[in-house]
Amino acid sequence: MENRNDRKSYYKGLLTGVILCVLIIGVLALSGCFLKDYAPSSTGQTTGTGNAVEASDVSSSSGDVTDISGRYKEVEKKLNKLYSVLDQYYLDVSDDSDITQDDMVEGIYKGYVDALNEPYTVYYTKEEYDQLQESTSGKYSGIGVVVSQNKETGVITVVRPFEGSPGAEAGILKDDILYKVADKEVTGVDVTEVVTWIKGEEGSTVSIEVYRPSEDKYLTFEVERKTIEIPMVTSKMLDNNIGYVAVYEFEETTSEQFNQAIDALTAQGMEGLIIDLRDNPGGLVNSATAILDRILTKDQLLVYTVDKNGKKQEEYTEDDETINVPISVLINGNSASASEIVSGCLQDYGKAKLVGTTSFGKGIVQYVLPLGDGSAIKLTSAKYYTPNGRNIHGTGIDPDVEVELNSDSETDTQLEKALEIVLQEIQAE
Repeated sequence: MENRNDRKSYYKGLLTGVILCVLIIGVLALSGCFLKDYAPSSTGQTTGTGNAVEASDVSSSSGDVTDISGRYKEVEKKLNKLYSVLDQYYLDVSDDSDITQDDMVEGIYKGYVDALNEPYTVYYTKEEYDQLQESTSGKYSGIGVVVSQNKETGVITVVRPFEGSPGAEAGILKDDILYKVADKEVTGVDVTEVVTWIKGEEGSTVSIEVYRPSEDKYLTFEVERKTIEIPMVTSKMLDNNIGYVAVYEFEETTSEQFNQAIDALTAQGMEGLIIDLRDNPGGLVNSATAILDRILTKDQLLVYTVDKNGKKQEEYTEDDETINVPISVLINGNSASASEIVSGCLQDYGKAKLVGTTSFGKGIVQYVLPLGDGSAIKLTSAKYYTPNGRNIHGTGIDPDVEVELNSDSETDTQLEKALEIVLQEIQAE
């Protein structure tokens, strides 16, 4: 183990040594241009803590080719020297080495992007990007757990194992802290990348090591991957004809499932509505705006974004269909990004009362841009603002009624408060 750790440190040092200039090589090889000032359409936006987006083509603008050429020659010279030294002197003493030259090159690209030290901007290999694209379809091969990452500590926590999923059946529980995936430590690694490690070919297995705070111990699970069909929305009718709709993620199928749930509840005589966004890590912007479009009337501003050049893009409702019953929205510290777009917008218009605890606080937008060779980069491209001009990045959205979830109670204390508020509004009408 010690030799393998030394070896990893050696590679890390190698990658760090060339990290600052390597992307120039790839850019020059393609077109002699920088990736710069890109403004794709809104369908490619994501705001989630661990979600894929639709791919868009990469465009670029010209840079100082003379300066780039000089730097390229320096980088190429040093890479050749490093390769020569490794080829002549490096002895691989590990028993299970599977690192190739292609892996080394991909590691350089990853290192270049990692040097930004920004948790939401990530380089994906072709394999990782292929896996990433699966998650927006609502179907993928994995273990069926939803995870969330603490923005300050980098710790990744299980927020929900899907009922009947391989992860749940293996024994993984809500609030388990993810420690290792396939023997790789995950704390501080971008949560979207960690998700690609968890997913894989159906029938294959993945080792998941967690720390369980309630038992103060580490547990390891060997979990077989299976095809997972993600239930993005669940619903039911509660007492007093109050509808309940839980939205788990904002992906391609979410708005359709939400509309189906609302139609069914309306047909049953729904007089009030609770939308549960607790532990929802976010997802596609257009999925969030589609749900808001169903709730609000036509021509209302839903959200706007501002990019690095100050360019503003606004999203509005498109039809008059609306939900005309009292609404309460449940949020907590794991309600992030697209969840905050929905809850923040409804709060701004006074359309719903927010109940729970302060949300995650992710007020920025990412795009996933394919780089032409099967790989891709997810990068932060804009800040988003609620209709009243609030950017909640780093602060989150405060609920109208703050209620902590009482773990010692047999009832859901936050849901009970939301029910109380909606019922009072129904009776006041």
